[in-house]
Amino acid sequence: MYTYTYHPRRIARSMNQLFDESVVNPQLLNPAVAALPVDVIATGDEYIVSAAVPGLRAEDLSLEVLGDTVTLRGEVAAPETGDQTRWLLRERRRLGKFARTLTLPTEVEGTAAEASIDNGVLTVRLPKAEAAKPKVIKVAAK
Repeated sequence: MYTYTYHPRRIARSMNQLFDESVVNPQLLNPAVAALPVDVIATGDEYIVSAAVPGLRAEDLSLEVLGDTVTLRGEVAAPETGDQTRWLLRERRRLGKFARTLTLPTEVEGTAAEASIDNGVLTVRLPKAEAAKPKVIKVAAK
């Protein structure tokens, strides 16, 4: 019969590993974040979405806007390697298709959206819908 002895250091190491993998590492909690990290800025007239897409070209990406929802899709192709290639370490972006859907606080004008890519950063400018912009109402005195 096998008897297992618990050691305080082993338990502490296991707890630290569990904490690191589940709380600190957002990739394990939400794989979409790992696939496409984004920043979203709100201005008075538009939302600006920036996404890190290193190594991707404009034709590798697609953008879909519907109401207040924006979906970014793309595909990372495997690099060309020879038959004798053996990876020793591989930590960069995962291969294959990815998608990231964001829900914005208000609707946007999808037909007026603009997207560009520069130095591995995709920037999407999404004008807010007229209905979502604040209205100034003049108060009349009687």
